[in-house]
Amino acid sequence: MAEKKFSLDIVTPTRTVFSGDVRSFSAPGEAGSFQILFNHAPFLSSITVGQVRVVDPTGAESRYATSGGFVEVNNNKVILLAETAERSDEIDVQRAEKAKERAAQRLREEERIDEERARVALARAINRLKIAEKH
Repeated sequence: MAEKKFSLDIVTPTRTVFSGDVRSFSAPGEAGSFQILFNHAPFLSSITVGQVRVVDPTGAESRYATSGGFVEVNNNKVILLAETAERSDEIDVQRAEKAKERAAQRLREEERIDEERARVALARAINRLKIAEKH
């Protein structure tokens, strides 16, 4: 029986984070998390801050922290165009902790210049720490 795998590319504005064949891909969609398997119907979705999970043909799993973007699925090819994507073992935990503290401090200040930006920064830092912890 032929192996049920498909092509995946995870791309950010600065680099290709992953390119290869996989058995499974999961992402945090704006309307809820979703999983892609071999022969999935054509699909387009925006994603949000969260975890991307990839299972390669051998069954090895890798996790990525992402901060948003878009996923396109067509003819057993998946493309994730992400604002950011970091594999769990690439995350600088100290840097993420500092970013978390800075964002939390901004939210505690009485005069907030850009509250939404601080909330997004806090969510991204917490997500990065959560993904790094699973590594």
